[in-house]
Parts: sequence; C-alpha cells; structure tokens
Amino acid sequence: MSGRALAATGPTGDLGSRVHRLDPRAKVAGVAVVAGVAVSCTARQWPVLLACFALLGMVAVCARVRASTAWRRGMIVLPLVLLAAVFVPLTHPDGPEAGLELLAAVTAKAVIGTFAAVLLGATTSFPEILRALAALRVPRVLVTVGGLMHRYLFLLVCDLSQMRTALRARGYAPRTLVASGALGGMAGALFLRSHARAERVQVAMRARGFSGWMPTPARAPAGRAELAVAFVLCALVELRVAVGR
Repeated sequence: MSGRALAATGPTGDLGSRVHRLDPRAKVAGVAVVAGVAVSCTARQWPVLLACFALLGMVAVCARVRASTAWRRGMIVLPLVLLAAVFVPLTHPDGPEAGLELLAAVTAKAVIGTFAAVLLGATTSFPEILRALAALRVPRVLVTVGGLMHRYLFLLVCDLSQMRTALRARGYAPRTLVASGALGGMAGALFLRSHARAERVQVAMRARGFSGWMPTPARAPAGRAELAVAFVLCALVELRVAVGR
C-alpha cells in the first residue's frame, strides 16, 4: 500500500454534514449495533438485513459519500471475505440449497459490515475513532497501540517507498527467484530501521513524561442528534427481535 493510498482513507464527502459532526461515540456504537444485528440474522430474516442496508444508505446520502468511494474502499476487504464464502455451498452438510442460502446470508452480512466500516472511516478521522473507543471503555492498551500503529504506519510506508526507489535507481529488475535476494535484505533493513526508530521514540516519549496512555479530552454530553441515533438503533434492535420470534 502506497502513502497516497493511506492518505486516501480519511474522511470524505461533505465534511460539514451532520453525520461528520456527530459525536464519534455515537458513530462507533452505531457501527457496532448495525454489524451485530446483521451478523445475528439468517437469510430468512431478510427484512432486518434490508433495514440495515437502507439505514447505511441514508447515512451515506446525508454525508454525501460517493458510491464510487465506498466501492473502492470496500474492495480492500470484501473480495477476501466473499472468496472464503464461495466454498460454503460445497461443504454444507444439508445440501447445496441450504449452502446457497447460507452463502446469501454471509454475503449480505459481509457487505453490511464492510459498508458500515467504510462509512465510519469516511465520516470520522482515526484519532476521533480512538478517542471514541477510549470513551466507550475499550482497554486503553488497545487504544494506545492502535494510535501508535496508525502514526508510524505512514513512516514505514515512506521508508519502503524510498528503498524501492533506490533499488530502481540502481537498475534492479529481478527476472528470476534467485535474483530477488535483495528483497530479503531490504525487508531486514526495514525491520532494523523500524526497531531503532521505536527505541528512539520510546526514549523521547518517556523524557516528555509519557506514562503509557494517550491523554483523552473531556467529551460533551449527548445532544439531540446522539439521542436520535440511539432511538434509531433501538428501533433496529426491536425489529430484529420482532422478526426473530
């Protein structure tokens, strides 16, 4: 993944929309509820899956997230999930019909979960997501590791890009597996440089009083928009319970 591709994963659409300005805690909770409801459904409970699709579509329209953007970002993960789901009908013990029904359910759930995650990334920056996770009592270790990983992933990609440019400038164009040995040396050099940078960053952060946790600013209480989101999510859960009876 290039640095340009990483930079293209942030918020997009109408940055001033109500969806973008919504409290990140509500958006993270909404993604969790929608994904949880979709995962708990079967193919015969299609009204609930249709409601999830409709809800995500309304959010995308309100945030003015283009369908092409959602499709491009979703294609990073969705093909791998669908590739694994294709083999479900072939191995289902109840026959191909039950397998196809299960395949349809898995496909719908994968699309809903991926679309929900794409919309969250398209309307919320990664630091805001981390602060929302911390406010929702996610273990602080996971939040801190996620923040550091996001920060230094860009540096790793930049180092890798510089190494690739250096190899091309020296005319490196392997045509056989034996001639690609330089790639192993490049991977080792990248690992050593990353390890050395991590040690320097740790010393610098401790010198500045880092205690192991990222500071989180105080959050304002929930407003009308957040209460409306809670109402919609409760209605979705109620629909799931009613259909499942």
